[in-house]
Amino acid sequence: MIATQALEAALNHATEHREANLQQLLAFLRIPSISTQPEHSADVATAAHWLAEAMRHAGLENVRLIETEGHPLVYGDHLHAGPDAPTILIYGHYDVQPPEPLELWESPPFEPDLRDGYIYARGSADDKGQLYIHVKAIEAYLVTGNALPVNVKLLAEGEEEVGSPSLGPFIAREKELLAADVALISDTAMLGHETPAIVYGLRGLAYVFVDVYSASRDLHSGHYGGAVKNPINALAHIIAQLQDEKGHVLIPGFYDGVRPLTEEERRIINELPLDETAWLSEIGVKQAWGEPEYTLVERIGARPTLDVNGIVGGYTGPGGKTVLPAHAHAKISMRLVPDQQPEQVIEAFRRYVEEIAPPEVRVEVTDTGGGSVASVTDYNTDAVRAAMDAYEQVYGRRPVLMREGGSIPVVGDFKRQLGLETVLMGFSAPDEQIHAPNERFYLANYYRGIETVIRFLHGYGARA
Repeated sequence: MIATQALEAALNHATEHREANLQQLLAFLRIPSISTQPEHSADVATAAHWLAEAMRHAGLENVRLIETEGHPLVYGDHLHAGPDAPTILIYGHYDVQPPEPLELWESPPFEPDLRDGYIYARGSADDKGQLYIHVKAIEAYLVTGNALPVNVKLLAEGEEEVGSPSLGPFIAREKELLAADVALISDTAMLGHETPAIVYGLRGLAYVFVDVYSASRDLHSGHYGGAVKNPINALAHIIAQLQDEKGHVLIPGFYDGVRPLTEEERRIINELPLDETAWLSEIGVKQAWGEPEYTLVERIGARPTLDVNGIVGGYTGPGGKTVLPAHAHAKISMRLVPDQQPEQVIEAFRRYVEEIAPPEVRVEVTDTGGGSVASVTDYNTDAVRAAMDAYEQVYGRRPVLMREGGSIPVVGDFKRQLGLETVLMGFSAPDEQIHAPNERFYLANYYRGIETVIRFLHGYGARA
C-alpha cells in the first residue's frame, strides 16, 4: 500500500510540474556542450555544473563532478531503499554533436523551439532530453517525501560524442562506486512515437582511416597524368574491392567469429512492425539494399557492415583545377555483431588493403582507437520485464524487442567491468534527426518518458 501511494504521489507530481520540467530541459538545451570542438570546452563544463545542480535539486546525494583528462563526469546517488532492494546504475551523456551545417537549421540549434509538438534543439533527443527524464523521475519520488523503491546511482559523461575516452578507465578504477544490479540507459529509439521498444542488442564498432600517398606534392595533371598514379583513383580501387554488389564484405576473415542468429531471435526480430515502404519513403531511398539472404530488420540491427563515411582528396573548391593530388583520405566504419573483436577485424582490414593496394602508391591504415564490441542483453530478466510492464502501462501496448544497428560502447564496459546487464529504454523516435540539422524530441514522449521511468522504478523494486 505504501509503495502504491508513493507511486501515485510521484506520478501526480510529474503531471503537475510538466511546465517546470519542460522549462528546465530548455535551459539545459541552451548550453552548447559540443565536446568535439575545443572552443566549447567551457560550455561543456557549464553543462556539467548545470546537471550537477539539477541532480542536487532532485534530491540525489553525493553529487559531484569528477575531473578527467577531458570533460568531467557527473555522479550522484540515493541509496536508502535498503540492502535488500536492487541498485540501478543510470547512465547518460550531456555532450552533444556539432550543429553544422548551420544553414540547414530552421531555428538556431541552441535556442530551443517548440513547434508541431516537438522540441527542436541540438541534444534534445541525443541525449539531454532522455537523460533528464531520469532526473525528473527520481525527483518526483524524492520531493514528495517518499523513498525511492530502489537504490539509484546516476553517472553522466561529457565525452560520449568523442568516443568516451575517459569513461572506460574510470569504470575500471571505480568498480565499487559503480556496483549495481543492473544498468539503465535511455539513448536509443522507439519504433515510432506510439510504439515503444526495448533494444536488447547493439552492434559494436571498428573505425579506421585509410590514407593513400603518391608524389611528394600536388602535380599538374597535364604534365604528370598518365605517368603518376592518382591517389584518389587508387583509393577508389581499394574501396571498390571491400564489398560486393550485394553488401557482402570481401575482407578475408571479416566474418570469423560472427555469432549466428538463433531461430528465436530471428522470430523476435522479424515480428517488428516495420513498414518497409514507409521506412524507405521517410529517408528518401528508392530501394533497400544489402545481403539478400537476410531480412531488412536483420540487416539493420543484426548483421555486420562496412561503410565509407567520408572521402577527401584533391581540389574540392568552386570551379575546376587540373591537379593530380598527392594524397587521398577515407574514413571507414565497420559495425560488428556479437563475438567479432574490433582489433581482429581491423588487423584483417589492414592486411587486405595492403594486399590489394596498387603498388605505385603508399597506403596507411590507422586504427582510430574507438572500437567497441557488440552487446546482447538477456531479455528475460526481472529488470527487462519491469521495463516492458512500465511501457505497457503508459503507452497501452507491449514494447517490441529489437536489436539496433548503432553502438553504445559503455554497455560493453558495464558488462565486462561490472558484470551488469543493461536495460535500454529509449524514448526518441527514428525520425528525430539525431546528429543532423533540426534535431527534435517529441514533447509527449518527454512527459511519457518521465512517467514510464517512475513506473519502472516502482515495478522493478516490487519484483525484487
